[in-house]
Amino acid sequence: MLSVDRLHKRFGEKVILDAVSLEVGKGETVVLIGPSGSGKTTLLRCLNFLETPDGGTIRLHDDIIGRTANGAALPEAALARQRRRFGFVFQRFNLFAHLSARDNVACGPRRVLGLSQDAAQERARAALDRVHLSAHGDKRPGQLSGGQQQRVAIARALAMQPELLLFDEPTSALDPELVREVLDVMRDLASASMTMLVVTHEMAFARQAAHRVVFMDGGEVVEAGPAEQLFGAPREARTRRFLQHLSQDVKA
Repeated sequence: MLSVDRLHKRFGEKVILDAVSLEVGKGETVVLIGPSGSGKTTLLRCLNFLETPDGGTIRLHDDIIGRTANGAALPEAALARQRRRFGFVFQRFNLFAHLSARDNVACGPRRVLGLSQDAAQERARAALDRVHLSAHGDKRPGQLSGGQQQRVAIARALAMQPELLLFDEPTSALDPELVREVLDVMRDLASASMTMLVVTHEMAFARQAAHRVVFMDGGEVVEAGPAEQLFGAPREARTRRFLQHLSQDVKA
């Protein structure tokens, strides 16, 4: 479904992504792990051209993203249409404080997809039900916990009916007691075969929910494989060191 071939990105002289290649199949949950600064977030942002790659090719269902067939940059209107095929859940919730949860979710379908007010509201209600927030649709963000706000952000992405859902450290801004409710929703989506690419430091979620895990370090894909293989018997020394450090941090 998603194919990334030799993606490059640099900021000034610093190489952030160095010939990164990966694939995500339809219905798969693929989790990206690795130390801070390894390029995981930049990779997500390059997929829908929130950051412009310096080289390489991204395909979604064989359609080249961000470029024409001859390599020229797409016009902004065409790029905007492509971005609708991706849902993006950020670290921060970025909700409109003056709107209810339901209106936050309905905003995209109404303004971007052109749905009627009634149709957008119905889609918002269905998306909030999917993240177990049906009873909170009339509340504004300030009346919700951080975990509930992040679930509204997930519902907002779902309401656009994307082909691929991208998560960038969706629990990193949450207090520890609120992390589980967000991960439970993500597990539900994975069980329902929502295609997802997830950047996270939540190793238990990666082990339980991922079809495959990709370990990145220094802007490269060091190792990738089924979750049980990568966590249970990693092949690469850099992967083993990273997982050992995580284990030591948990024990400390």
